[in-house]
Amino acid sequence: MRPVYVGAAVEMAAPPQEVFALITDWPRHREWMFMTSARQVGERRVEAYTGVRPVGFLDTMTILVWEPPSHVLMEHTGRLVRGRGAIRVRPWRGGGSRVIWAEELLPPLGAAGRALWPAARPIVAGLARCSLRRLARLLPADPG
Repeated sequence: MRPVYVGAAVEMAAPPQEVFALITDWPRHREWMFMTSARQVGERRVEAYTGVRPVGFLDTMTILVWEPPSHVLMEHTGRLVRGRGAIRVRPWRGGGSRVIWAEELLPPLGAAGRALWPAARPIVAGLARCSLRRLARLLPADPG
């Protein structure tokens, strides 16, 4: 099965070190990531639950690349979400940051999931942008 792709990018006023620290503060994900809570369950393992219990799904992940303050690459290993996700934090104008969140996923439900992806992709991308904007609001508006 070929993967599908989705991504979002948002500029933030805070410097990369602060942005990366908040992105990778797994328990704080509930503050900015759409309907998701997360926790670290091992040195390189993270679990995220998306939804409102009991309706939702568990997304298990392994950290493949850890390069603070610029890059984290995760392998999604769960039943529903499989593939890779990366977040890159780049220096941006005025001491701020640009966050790029990209996912390369194997759609669930096989061929049916792939057929549904064109309709789902804009929704997933919009939720990612919304989540990144919420993240930006948690960070200081004035770098330095």
